Amino acid sequence: MNYPKFVNKYDPKSKWPYKLSRSKIDLFLECPKCFYLDRRLGISRPSLPGFTLNVAVDVLLKKEFDLLRRQGVAHDLMKKYKIDAVPYSHPELEIWRNNFKGKEYHHEGTNFIISGAIDDIWINSKEELHIVDYKSTSTNDEISLEDKYKQALKRQMEIYQWIFIKSGFKVNDTGYFVYANAGKGRDKFDGKLEFELSIIAYKGKQDWIEPTLFEIKKVLNSNEVPKYSPDCEYCAYRNASRKY
Repeated sequence: MNYPKFVNKYDPKSKWPYKLSRSKIDLFLECPKCFYLDRRLGISRPSLPGFTLNVAVDVLLKKEFDLLRRQGVAHDLMKKYKIDAVPYSHPELEIWRNNFKGKEYHHEGTNFIISGAIDDIWINSKEELHIVDYKSTSTNDEISLEDKYKQALKRQMEIYQWIFIKSGFKVNDTGYFVYANAGKGRDKFDGKLEFELSIIAYKGKQDWIEPTLFEIKKVLNSNEVPKYSPDCEYCAYRNASRKY
C-alpha cells in the first residue's frame, strides 16, 4: 500500500497510518502534555544541539563491527563477555540504521506505524536476534542502567525488540548496550581520546508497549490537552513564565 507523505501533526479524522517514532513514545511517557503539543498541535519543545562526538563513536563502532560482519566472526569484546553471537547480516540493515527511516511496523489496532533506528543486531547459534545499542560516555563511575535517567534506554531497547518481534523475526529478550567510556586519566590531550569498551546485557519486557499505544491513540483523538508531568522541566518553565 502506498502511503502519503507522513506529517508531524496528528489528524483524528485521517484514515491514513500515522508514523510514531520510538522517541515520541518516550516523550509521551515523559510528559503527555508536551507530547500532545508536539504531535497534535505541532508545537515542539526547543531543539537541543547535536551530540557530534557521540555520533562519531557510533559511526566508528559500526565500521568496526561491519568488518567482522563480512567475515562472519565475533568481535573480541563479544568473546570477552562470552556472548554466543556474531554480527547479523541482512540486506535491509542500512535502512534499519537510518535515522530518517529505521525499522517500521504497522500496528493495525491503532493505525500507527512504529519506527526506530537500531545501531546493530547480533545473531546467536539458535538463530535468535539480539538488538544492540551503542552508547558513549565519560565517567569514572561504574556504568549502570539502574539510575532513573537510564530508564529511557531500557524502553528504547524494548521498543526495538517489539518492532522486530512483531515483524516476524525471532528475537531474544536479551539485548546489549555497548558502552564506549572516554578516559580522563591521561597526562595530556595530544588530540585524541582513549575509550574503554564494555557490554551491559539487558533483558527487555515488551508487555507495556501495546497498552501504551492505545493510550496514546486515546490522547491524540481527544480535543483536551492532557495534564503535564510534575517532573517535566519544560512545563515547569512555561508555568513559571506565565506568572510574569
